[in-house]
Order: sequence, then structure tokens, then C-alpha cells
Amino acid sequence: MPNPADIYERIVNAKVYIDKNLDEALDLGCIARQANFSPYHFHRLFTNIYHKTPHQYLTYKRLQKAKELLEKEGISITEVCNTVGFESLGSFSTLFKKDSGDAPLYYRNIAYLKKKLAKEQPKRFIPHCFVETYNL
Repeated sequence: MPNPADIYERIVNAKVYIDKNLDEALDLGCIARQANFSPYHFHRLFTNIYHKTPHQYLTYKRLQKAKELLEKEGISITEVCNTVGFESLGSFSTLFKKDSGDAPLYYRNIAYLKKKLAKEQPKRFIPHCFVETYNL
């Protein structure tokens, strides 16, 4: 019988596998094989450790990566969707809006405006206590 440290290490390795392969079509069986567990057993262990199902974690990580990519210029929303592993632009947009509260295009526009304002008026983005302490 494997010890708890070994089990935890195997689950963490599967999580790292998810992190490194966000753009791939990952299913529970594929991820469970990385930890050498049955899908059911892996799902239960992963959920107990991370308080999210493997699918919820995968979706969360994909959406976080999408936010990073949307803040960059020169990459379309469709490219972002495909880069982070979503197969459907519609499901990506729906999940993105549910997670962040904004549609991907709106999120991108707000990020662009924040960057522009940070360049034009940098003091607006520095905490007031810091400005007063250092007389900026």
C-alpha cells in the first residue's frame, strides 16, 4: 500500500502535468494515468487535496492563461481560445464571462486602457501612501 506522501506526490505530478499541457485535449483518464490511479480514485483524491475537481482546475488554469494572453497585443480572441485548449469559441466566451464578469473583448479593451493610463498617468497606479512617503 502506498504511503500518503507517495500518493500526494503522484497527485501533485498530475497537477503539474495539467499545468504544462493546458493546450492539449485532456480528459480524466489521461490525467489519472499520469498519477497511476484509476479515474474514479484520482478524481476523489485530487478533489480532496485541491478542493476542485480536475476539470474545474483545468478550466480555471485555462481561463487564467487566457487572461494573460488577452492582455497582450497582437493575438486574436480566437487564437487565445485555441491556445489555451478550448475547442469552441462560444464555450470559451461563456466560461470567460462567467469567471471574470466580462466578455473576452471587453476584458481586452479594459486591459489596453489600463496600460495606456499607466503610461500617461503613472501616479494613478501608485498607492497614495507610497506617493506621500516618497514625495512623488
